[in-house]
Amino acid sequence: MSSKALSAIRTQVMWNRLIAVVEEQAQSLLRTAFGTITREAGDLSAGVYDTKGNMIAQAMTGTPGHVNTMATAVAHFFRHFPQASMKPGDVYITNDPWLGTGHLFDYVIMTPVFLGRKLVAFFASTCHVIDVGGVGMSAKANSSFEEGTLIPHLMIRKQGRLNDELLSVILANSRSPVEVKGDILSLISANDTGARRLAGMMTEFRLASLDKLARHILTQSEKGARAAIRALPEGEWSYEMPLDGYERELVLKSKLAIRDGKVTVDFSGTSPASLFGINSPRTYTHAYAVFGLKAVIAPHVPNNIGSLSCFDLVTEPGTIVDPNRPSPVTARHVIGQMLADSVFGCLAQAMPGTVQAESAGPIWILSLYSAHGRVPPEETAKARRFAVINMGLGGIGGRPGKDGLSTTAFPSGVGTIPVEVTETQCPLYFKRKHYFADSGGAGQWRGGLSQVIEIANRESAPFAISAATFDRIHHPAQGRDGGLPGCRGAARKGSGADLPDKGVHIIPPGDSLVLELPGGGGFGLPDKRDRALLEADLAADVVTPEAARRDYGYDG
Repeated sequence: MSSKALSAIRTQVMWNRLIAVVEEQAQSLLRTAFGTITREAGDLSAGVYDTKGNMIAQAMTGTPGHVNTMATAVAHFFRHFPQASMKPGDVYITNDPWLGTGHLFDYVIMTPVFLGRKLVAFFASTCHVIDVGGVGMSAKANSSFEEGTLIPHLMIRKQGRLNDELLSVILANSRSPVEVKGDILSLISANDTGARRLAGMMTEFRLASLDKLARHILTQSEKGARAAIRALPEGEWSYEMPLDGYERELVLKSKLAIRDGKVTVDFSGTSPASLFGINSPRTYTHAYAVFGLKAVIAPHVPNNIGSLSCFDLVTEPGTIVDPNRPSPVTARHVIGQMLADSVFGCLAQAMPGTVQAESAGPIWILSLYSAHGRVPPEETAKARRFAVINMGLGGIGGRPGKDGLSTTAFPSGVGTIPVEVTETQCPLYFKRKHYFADSGGAGQWRGGLSQVIEIANRESAPFAISAATFDRIHHPAQGRDGGLPGCRGAARKGSGADLPDKGVHIIPPGDSLVLELPGGGGFGLPDKRDRALLEADLAADVVTPEAARRDYGYDG
């Protein structure tokens, strides 16, 4: 075997090893985090960066909103802390929405890595913490100042010594200080794990620097993405999506241009920023728009700054996809997680018959609280205080050749939180949680099913639900190529009264919260669905006989 071939094999082994290092970093965070949304649902990100702050590799565990926002987040630290000032044992922190992951609930932790006294790389990680003060996990604030405590780019650990003063400020502004402290320490520990493994790898392969390996990874990734783009037809396509919004309905406008091995998505003309916290900062908009493009165009190419550089974003400041400071942004995924479907609408025109139908969109974060401070004190005098999070997942759109996945988060990819975990943390319990029949849009390939969730209180006391992220109540996921829309979402009390789309709602004692999640759109004409598949749906009670007759023309 030639020396050139051996060198290529060695380089590939090191690349694979680097991915294993960041996956161990992510698993360390997953297994030590205090917050259930991180520990159970995997709402996190971990990655390694070169000395210029370029993301080289990311862990498979994580969400696009975290991974892709962090692709550029590390470089922002350098404006405040020159690399020459960094020492072994230093760790840095921020939760700035516009320079991090899009809202205050995600702390970004960055750790420089030294081999001896030489700076060779950076590790960064983030996860969603349960509380940062302010109005909590609610979209009702009218500015980011009301949403919680913003921590600018600061040092959380100096040469191995924790900054207890900064940590005390963070914890004093959280309703759940134990959980938040645990998550921050887990983030720091995860980066330390990555740093140790990287140092071991570099020693094993006798590397004094990562620069050559980083250049190879980024160059090859960019080449792969550009080759995939050049295989597409050049041109321009546009798409509009109506959104539920908060105080008013909104419109998401996208225009896609493919030219010279580059893709540009332009959101000009999109609705102005909302008065409430559903706006998506540009960093988060870029994350999900590019994820949608890459998922269709170049899913086989590694996700790093090299491949991401092939996709450009155009936004108008002051819109829902690029809000100005201090616009409220807590529930930014209400807009951000619609962006993949928005660019899919353009790609479906450029690549007919190959792009899935629309999905349920943003996950419904079930922020559940005791009603203390929200009702007269006598109503909660004997009630337990609590604040917990669970997840409501809808359906993915039908795909060419496959039904959409049911109760699956897309495009975020997060998991759910077991009901048993939530029930051990608070007096609430789940009366039911099951597939929602007929929720997937009819089509040759049916949309993914959503679910019905009903929650009640074991105590004779009211409880609160923040409906900040409840969406597709008015505008369901649309079908593709003749497929029908998925079902709309709905929220109501068990006694029957509907709950408004957004806001914080009180569920009275003895009543319950009933949620019907939105389903995915269907793909292809319903009358082309294989009879055996439809009969299997009927046997499984995921399609009712009435819907089979109405939507598929099935007469048994």
